[in-house]
Amino acid sequence: MTGDSDDDRAALRDLADRYAAGVDRRDTELFLSAFDPERGSLLVFEPSEAPEPRGTRRGTGELAAVIRQISRYDRTFHHVGNSRYDVTGDRASGEVYCIAHHVTAGTDADEGRTDHVMYIRYRDAYERGVHGWRIVERRVLVDWTDTRRIET
Repeated sequence: MTGDSDDDRAALRDLADRYAAGVDRRDTELFLSAFDPERGSLLVFEPSEAPEPRGTRRGTGELAAVIRQISRYDRTFHHVGNSRYDVTGDRASGEVYCIAHHVTAGTDADEGRTDHVMYIRYRDAYERGVHGWRIVERRVLVDWTDTRRIET
């Protein structure tokens, strides 16, 4: 950490929490509040070492589509883990770990439910502006996935 304060770290961590809660609650406004409204972008790298993103969303309209897309799952649960940030003035970078569960009901009674689990690192670029800290670019690095049958 260079030049950051506990307040900066708390504000940056709050962005990760808003992002996760917005997805899990299907709350587009909460989800978008984590991003810079003009320049926010989301790039998905799966696998994490892929040279190019598998998907890119830029701007409020495209980012809002994430909530519609995730709604194909019956439930999601994003558990945000460890995080670290480097702050220099009004710019910062950070990495946030996340385990994201995506639950889907089976197509027949014998199939049951499945949980597609993604082990993710978010590599972020942030800027502080008139609305406080916001994500300018979030790289979703999917390290590995696991799909399992669940009872509930």
